[in-house]
Amino acid sequence: MNIPVALRRAILFATPFFLLTAPASAHHVMGGKLPSTFLEGLLSGLGHPVIGPEHLAALLAVGVVVGASRLSLVLPVAFIAAMAAGVQVHVSGIALPAAETLVALSVMVVGLSLAQGRALPAAAWAVLFAVTGFFHGYAFGESIYGAETTPLGAYLLGLVAVQAMLTTGVALLVRRARVGIRELAPRLAGAAVLGAGFVVLMGQLIPSA
Repeated sequence: MNIPVALRRAILFATPFFLLTAPASAHHVMGGKLPSTFLEGLLSGLGHPVIGPEHLAALLAVGVVVGASRLSLVLPVAFIAAMAAGVQVHVSGIALPAAETLVALSVMVVGLSLAQGRALPAAAWAVLFAVTGFFHGYAFGESIYGAETTPLGAYLLGLVAVQAMLTTGVALLVRRARVGIRELAPRLAGAAVLGAGFVVLMGQLIPSA
């Protein structure tokens, strides 16, 4: 598969940034402590999606796709609902092999789809968002595994709130800019997301990288 020169350059441009930010994905707003109160759970949920570059990249991609494709602002619900399901699967003790690798791959797929500038049907985007959201939610579940019901509920509330605000906010900004999915700006954004996923994937496959 041939990627246009502009997209390859965007990936190379984005790579150093995500290399610098990648270590944040291993951190947690509670300093690794399991949330034990409603407030701790809420703060953890609000902070977790934005301190990991792969998670933030996925959210930005969802917003750009919805805004540039003039899709319904309800569409991010597919990502968010599947994310919540992924958290529940993890905290229920169901093991999903290579979860972090799947997260990185899902980011790359969404980024590549956006970078190619294809006007996919809303249903196709919804399925892609749902699959991506599930893997991200499963990864989010790691930091709340073993928590009591109250902090777990607050954690989910925080996750849903911050992701809904980010995806909807980005979608509205892109829509206001009047750029289409086939135009250069959204495609470059997709290339940057693809680059973020690639860097995180390399970090999973080559831990010393």
